Amino acid sequence: MQLHQLKLKHKLKKRKRVGRGGKRGTYSGRGSKGQRSRAGRKFKPAIRGLIKRYPKLRGSKFKRIKTKPAIINLEILEKKFKPSEIVSPKILLEKRLIRRIKGRIPKVKILGKGKLTKKLIIEGCQVSKQAKENIKKAGGQIKQ
Repeated sequence: MQLHQLKLKHKLKKRKRVGRGGKRGTYSGRGSKGQRSRAGRKFKPAIRGLIKRYPKLRGSKFKRIKTKPAIINLEILEKKFKPSEIVSPKILLEKRLIRRIKGRIPKVKILGKGKLTKKLIIEGCQVSKQAKENIKKAGGQIKQ
């Protein structure tokens, strides 16, 4: 015996068609008026609004999500670093001042909160305008 030779044990039961007259009264169990009582009724699914919001262009799911840089203020650098020491994302990670994001070393931005008195060499970090001025005043360097 093969799949195409199988027969149903019980015949399929036909669906009762409501709203075609007969002994069920005027509305035939459908209530009165409104979309539910009409023939060929169609409801917009509740999830449709959500589906419509998704972009439909190819590859839209895979657009790169921009991650915000890890933020460090000058006051933290003042406490944790010695004069003429190098400040880079890798060193900040080793000193546990920043964390990995999804297994990667994040970009770092240095902001100008606090005072800096030590000469520091900053490499591979974004630096705000105010922080740049304070680093230069203290005699530090900024390398890209």
